[in-house]
Amino acid sequence: MENKEDLILNFMRTDEYVPMKAKEMASVLMVPKNKYNDFILILNKLENEYKIVKNRKNRYKLQDKQYLEGIYRKNQKGFGFVKIEDQEDEIFISKENSLNALNEDKVLIEILFDKTKEKRAEGKIVKILKHQKDTVVGIFQNNKNFGFVVPDDKNFGTDIFISKKNFGKARNNHKVLVQITKYPQKGKKAEGKIIEVIGNVNEAGVDMLSLIKQYDLPYKFPEEVIEEAKQKGNKVDKKDIPNRIDLRDKIIFTIDGEDAKDLDDAVRVEKLDNGNYKLDVHIADVSYYVKEDSLLDKEATLRGTSIYMLGRVIPMLPRELSNGICSLNAGEDRFTLSCSMEIDNTGKVISSNVYKAIIKVTERMTYTDVQKILDRSDKKVLEKYKNYIQEFENMKELAEILKAKRIEQGYLNLDIPESKIVLDVDGKVIDVKKYETNFANEIIEQFMLTANETIAEKFYWLEAPFIYRVHEQPDIDKINELNKFLFNLGYKIKANKDNIYPKEFAKVLEEVKGKDEEKVVSNLILRTLKLARYEAENKGHFGIASKYYCHFTSPIRRYPDLFIHRVISKYLEENYELGNKKLQRLYDLAEKRAESSSEREKIATKVEREAIDIKKAEFMEDKIGEVYDGIISSITQFGIFVELENTIEGLIRFENLDDDYYIYDEEKKRLIGERTNKIYKIGDKVKIRVIKASKILRQIDFELYKK
Repeated sequence: MENKEDLILNFMRTDEYVPMKAKEMASVLMVPKNKYNDFILILNKLENEYKIVKNRKNRYKLQDKQYLEGIYRKNQKGFGFVKIEDQEDEIFISKENSLNALNEDKVLIEILFDKTKEKRAEGKIVKILKHQKDTVVGIFQNNKNFGFVVPDDKNFGTDIFISKKNFGKARNNHKVLVQITKYPQKGKKAEGKIIEVIGNVNEAGVDMLSLIKQYDLPYKFPEEVIEEAKQKGNKVDKKDIPNRIDLRDKIIFTIDGEDAKDLDDAVRVEKLDNGNYKLDVHIADVSYYVKEDSLLDKEATLRGTSIYMLGRVIPMLPRELSNGICSLNAGEDRFTLSCSMEIDNTGKVISSNVYKAIIKVTERMTYTDVQKILDRSDKKVLEKYKNYIQEFENMKELAEILKAKRIEQGYLNLDIPESKIVLDVDGKVIDVKKYETNFANEIIEQFMLTANETIAEKFYWLEAPFIYRVHEQPDIDKINELNKFLFNLGYKIKANKDNIYPKEFAKVLEEVKGKDEEKVVSNLILRTLKLARYEAENKGHFGIASKYYCHFTSPIRRYPDLFIHRVISKYLEENYELGNKKLQRLYDLAEKRAESSSEREKIATKVEREAIDIKKAEFMEDKIGEVYDGIISSITQFGIFVELENTIEGLIRFENLDDDYYIYDEEKKRLIGERTNKIYKIGDKVKIRVIKASKILRQIDFELYKK
């Protein structure tokens, strides 16, 4: 179909072409009579896509205006933005030009004004190509003879009218899943029917279940997939042991958080006689159990990644595998895909080897206990692991060397603490605080980064079909915007269009280390950077200042890791000699899997963030009137965002700044009081009072505290 569309369009683009009727065009293109109806369908499709147009005499010509396809991102105030594939800047769409499009709809737009230095490009939606959602999660509001569902997605664009016959079993204030039966048109709201009642809005667990339904997450595994996982058993296949390097007598550790159940990486560091270090990174050989095109593989492809929603996990693989035979549990024989690296005292990998192994983890360590060993701070822990203290000292030495090398290269050490949400047994939030990390976390991070780089570089030079983790350099326009913020704090990133280096960002991060504004600057830099994604082509990783990078170390929870494990296994099994036919199939598959994995990762990230936002707002609901110290993290045209020490962020709206009329200085991103000349800028310390919090709206409002 696609080739036929191109054939018609290319014909119409020739200098000889004059507008023709369908039959005339079919005659010139020698369309067989029995294919004429298909030909008409293609013309109709091209016309619907605004690629061609019919004149008054029913003759076809190419569309004069340029129309672009994209995804619409609606703001709850009515305007929105359209993201065009392969274009960095989004196109602004005013409320009047939105054509009742809903959030995430696929649309066709006409450009009204091109981008200038002062304004972004502006467009007009001329056609809604596809509504993204046909079901919506929201709160049902009963008005006796009719009702409305108010969507959880505040940017969705419309409440949904529900006639009485379509209430189902829903009651007032129930969270529901509604099927859209009629999309909004000419000022009328969308209509729908309730197809599932999730539960009362205040019922425990309903908030997370609502997210699952909202994003249509596959939270249950099909029975046949679970059955296939169970058939893998809980013991390794003895027949395959002779094909592997047997390392069961070696001292090997897993180091994870206390709550981790899927342990997919284990490590060992040895000091060599020549003064170098030998780093062994052993990764669960998931590809041995999840074969290509199996039911497990198809389900893993669909999911793309595990999703962590605080008290609930939606895993990529069934727990029979992820917590069982694939998990590197201490004292159990396990198959691994392993990478051994010899590293000198400057952090350079001077040789490496990739191989299949069988290991038996010596001890399941936690970050907390490893740190206690390194600090010599807990006698019980030191006594328990006294035989292994030197092992952890070796790890610390090597990790410090590797980190120093990364910092020298310009690695962006963004010290942004994650939020730790503490829940009770019913899933209610009882505390929000910074997630504390220590150097033990750093040890594993440095080892995994090194293994990922080593694998990526090795298979890049083999020209293997691969999935890389790509993070391209930021745009100069974004850096210029960042510098407007940094100006207020006395910093600047030196860059121009041709010279954008991670080192310049790293210098600023080093300058702010330990200062009050460190976290704010780290967040500002993070917002400036592009999003990392998966690609079948290596384009380097700006954030870690690396030419070659991939995800190799987490095949239990990420599909790209599983895919490249499969590729590596094929190379090992076939002595690095794959035929052209096999290679081409894998190249094609790498592109498809990279794209689908990137899409699934975006959804997972969004869900995980929303889960945290819901719980933060819930935590603050009973803190109305309380006073906290905070720091200004962002200033926008509608207010000031303030972040508290516990990582919670709230908004001071302009209407709540009542001591003066404040003018927004766009150039320097600050507020200036018209009468008092008082200035508010990013990084300022402020004292705030909580005035509003709603987990339903996922919003927290502050006001400046006046004694």
